[in-house]
Amino acid sequence: MKKGFAVLLAASTAAFAIPAIAQEDSGFSGPWVAGVAGYDMNNAGSSQDDGVNVDLDQNAEGLVYGIGAGYDMDLGSVVVGGEVELTDSTADSDYTDPYTNFGLGAVNTGRDIYVGARVGFKATPSTLVYAKGGYTNARFNFIGTDGTTNYDQNLDTDGWRVGAGVEQKLGRNAFAKVEYRYSNYSRGEIDFEANNVADSDRFNIDTDRHQVMVGAGWRF
Repeated sequence: MKKGFAVLLAASTAAFAIPAIAQEDSGFSGPWVAGVAGYDMNNAGSSQDDGVNVDLDQNAEGLVYGIGAGYDMDLGSVVVGGEVELTDSTADSDYTDPYTNFGLGAVNTGRDIYVGARVGFKATPSTLVYAKGGYTNARFNFIGTDGTTNYDQNLDTDGWRVGAGVEQKLGRNAFAKVEYRYSNYSRGEIDFEANNVADSDRFNIDTDRHQVMVGAGWRF
């Protein structure tokens, strides 16, 4: 009797333990952090493109890198979540004429802050295909002039971002992803480094940004 009870207890424990172990792998649910890096190209938008002077360099290209974090909810075949990201970039332009303005002239691309959401579907239990979108605030550092003095200035810009990608689970917690995203910046403000020069009023701009990114992260 005691042996039979022990066998029954062991079987019952195993029956409850197996689902519990399976539930530890929560799919794509929970908070996560990731490092990201990739190719960054910034250029004048369609309303600013100079189609006459073909020698004018209107691109700022380089490497973008940074860190992101977010939280996802796995709803079965669909995953929804929010994310934030902070990146910097080595992208710069070769054109050095301060009278042109990208229009922006000689440009070094700076930090970028992104806040957005994403939604995806599971192509397989461990593969997520997703689309994303949200708000982005990017800084461009450039040289301007009043005809006599050159000024190092920051252009802070507001815009929107859309993108798509694929995320692959690598075990229970680790994952890797690749994505493409497009950003457009339509409003800007010039921050002068000189203390005695006031920041400009906000004005309209048209700047495009294309990025191809890879990332690796950990889901908690």
